[in-house]
Amino acid sequence: MQDVFLKLHEVQLERLTEPRAYLYKMVTNRCRDLFKSARKRRELYVGEWLPEPILTSAEGSYEAVEQAELLSYAMLVLLERLSASERIVFVLREAFGFDYEQIAGLIDKSEVNCRKLISRARNKMGIASEEKIRSEAANEEWVYRFLGALHQADVNLVLSMLAEDVVLISDGGGKVFAAVRPVETRNHVLRFLFGIISQGQKIEGDTSIEMKAINHQIGLIITTGDGVVTIALMHVEQQLIRNIYLIRNPDKLKHILK
Repeated sequence: MQDVFLKLHEVQLERLTEPRAYLYKMVTNRCRDLFKSARKRRELYVGEWLPEPILTSAEGSYEAVEQAELLSYAMLVLLERLSASERIVFVLREAFGFDYEQIAGLIDKSEVNCRKLISRARNKMGIASEEKIRSEAANEEWVYRFLGALHQADVNLVLSMLAEDVVLISDGGGKVFAAVRPVETRNHVLRFLFGIISQGQKIEGDTSIEMKAINHQIGLIITTGDGVVTIALMHVEQQLIRNIYLIRNPDKLKHILK
């Protein structure tokens, strides 16, 4: 957005017949360029790549809450499966309610093509064509319960809160310890989490865990004497954890303040 506003200083706005549409197109094209350059960098990335966590306000209008659910952290991870065009069409259509005629004008494709891109995007993300897009986030009380079960080494309770096909993804960027591949299935995720707890207890110095609104959902900020070391987020479906995301790459945490 900042890049686009800087470029606007070079444009004579009074000559634009539709400034709003022009601005939409500028933002769309800039996102496309960033997407392409990011793809190249990720080809050399060590281990799993996760989106950068962002501190957000827990307050907002009903419309903002609906958008937050659609663009939750779990949804951002799913968006990584899409091509640039699929992602642009999906976000404009599903998150911001643009009609196909508007989208077609913004990305210079036909309406028929845009409809195909939406269908392909939903298929890649595992979302049926008529399915309402909704991402469940764990509430504060639920997260406290899960943390308590981990620290008390209550194996049965932890297992009861994990889905059978739970997947844990850890992003260290090759700079800190992290699982290079996704950790899958309930038993493997359980062992991985208890291993983290065990290692953490051996580290000298204070370790604190704080709940904050991150990407419009409850997240955990884990800090040591060195500062923020991990951001943890969970995706929940029917009161069972389907995904756990651990962002540990220091480059993605430096903007998070304690």
